Amino acid sequence: MLSVLRVHLPSDIPIVGCELTPYVLLRRPDKSVATEDVPESAPLDGHFLRYKWYRIQSDKKVTICSVHPSEQATLQCLGCVKAKIPVAKSYHCSPKCFSDAWQHHRVLHERAASAVNENGAEEEELFGRFNSSASGVVNTSLPVPQSSPSLANGAAPLYPAAVTQRNGGETWFEVGRSKTYTPTADDIGHVLKFECVVVDAETKLPVGHANTILTSRVIPAPSPSPRRLVSVSGIDAMGLVESDGRISAGTFTVLSYNILADVYASSELYSYCPSWALSWPYRRQNLLREIVGYRADIVCLQEVQSDHFEKFFAPELDKHGYQALFKRKTAEVFSGNIHTIDGCATFFRRDRFSHVKKYEVEFNKAAQSLTDALVPSAQKKTALSRLVKDNVALIVVLEAKFSNQGIDNPGKRQLVCVANTHVNVHQDLKDVKLWQVHTLLKGLEKIAASADIPMLVCGDFNAVPGSSPHALLAMGKVDPMHLDLAVDPIGILRPTRKLTHQLPLVSAYSSFARMGVGIGLEQQRRRMDPTTNEPLFTNCTRDFIGTLDYIFYSADSLTVESLLELLDEDSLRKDTALPSPEWSSDHIALLAEFRCKPRTRR
Repeated sequence: MLSVLRVHLPSDIPIVGCELTPYVLLRRPDKSVATEDVPESAPLDGHFLRYKWYRIQSDKKVTICSVHPSEQATLQCLGCVKAKIPVAKSYHCSPKCFSDAWQHHRVLHERAASAVNENGAEEEELFGRFNSSASGVVNTSLPVPQSSPSLANGAAPLYPAAVTQRNGGETWFEVGRSKTYTPTADDIGHVLKFECVVVDAETKLPVGHANTILTSRVIPAPSPSPRRLVSVSGIDAMGLVESDGRISAGTFTVLSYNILADVYASSELYSYCPSWALSWPYRRQNLLREIVGYRADIVCLQEVQSDHFEKFFAPELDKHGYQALFKRKTAEVFSGNIHTIDGCATFFRRDRFSHVKKYEVEFNKAAQSLTDALVPSAQKKTALSRLVKDNVALIVVLEAKFSNQGIDNPGKRQLVCVANTHVNVHQDLKDVKLWQVHTLLKGLEKIAASADIPMLVCGDFNAVPGSSPHALLAMGKVDPMHLDLAVDPIGILRPTRKLTHQLPLVSAYSSFARMGVGIGLEQQRRRMDPTTNEPLFTNCTRDFIGTLDYIFYSADSLTVESLLELLDEDSLRKDTALPSPEWSSDHIALLAEFRCKPRTRR
């Protein structure tokens, strides 16, 4: 007969908006062990599995620490209450917790003070408005079902009219009748119980005892401080946000973000991040909320696993009006499973752009061509071993469905070429990094030569400002005396005079350093490296902090209107590296708003 051997949860800390899927180990009638579901619609030997979820609601109200959400709060910041900051952010579990978090907490007070404009109206943030519900819980705006009598988890209503069971000071409400359950805001502070029982398909009665498991208290999904767009022309960009997220007519926004593939997000590498915050079910929802919240017209993501692209990002972003394109790397990582290969994914809003053409760059193929042409036969194996690293780039040509050309150029097509890449990570392969960037730029030069088209080059280049790949991108050439050129064991960088390109590329974020005085600009300059005019960091772990990600644009055809503000130490909690419960990647997102320059007649 069918029986349940064991039930457990991947994480015992449930988070609002993050799906819970228990692991149920079964013994089938033939004595084999399996984990497959046995629903009522497909019984096995006359039996099926029935699932129920309960919320255990105590008569005692529980408040949750805003810094350590698995802990109960013991004190409240009255400054938050006075400033009308959402009450959930005012709770702390101890005086030490409040003291340690003060540098980050102070930012909430400062933002609340500046969130009232001259007319006394609240300032709209780019994403993640801090609203509070009737219970004082932060509304994290996750793209999941929230409190509504018409919504359901499984077959059970979220708010059943009847009390399932009452025991002393506890009341158990049935909240779900499927194997999976997504906690809602009403569950915060309460323990959940999962029940699994074998049921006779004919009588519909349980057979044997029910297997149950209790979670810890449900916690709200942490909400990072919203990042605002800062105009590089000195105008408060957020005052100009339109209902669809655009800043003004004729402009478009581009997002670049390395989201940290799950296959790389190991507890060994990121031991400082709580296991529940490192789990993919949590990170994917947090990343989606963040990405959707930016409302970018073009989205360039790196480290997107093939299975996550197909099963999650493509369908979820499709709901928000994005068309998706993907190029995966050319070899399996770690497990040898084709589904865990990561790659580059580019999305664009269908109401803003249409797809014209796609180019795929496989650096492995370029390496094979290079060695066939230039490397002596005896050295080919060694050369390929160094060059073949499976990195790729995805190049997409889009046509804008909007125009800022005016009446002087009626009917002119506005094309944009967007390159999305992830360059090799190994620090001892400086020659390979430079060669990959040079190969990509030469391909883009060919596209530019065939059409009058603005260029955007986005991605994780795994190269710090001042390195040879960065110099090639930003300056169009590499100094022959650059220290990186000393590493060239197979001679792929010689002669050094070939390390040039003719694209007029400029780093978008250097606009913070180049522009005049304006609202928010001085604060952003303090987050820039004055020697390189690049952000102080876009990647922040316990072992490394520095800039690896960039958005380059062709300055002869595009201008930067505004940029997503950078993070600094005050934006992260004290002693916190990335990823964290608030930010689900070890990189930060970059976003720039561009305007196409009017083209001159020829």
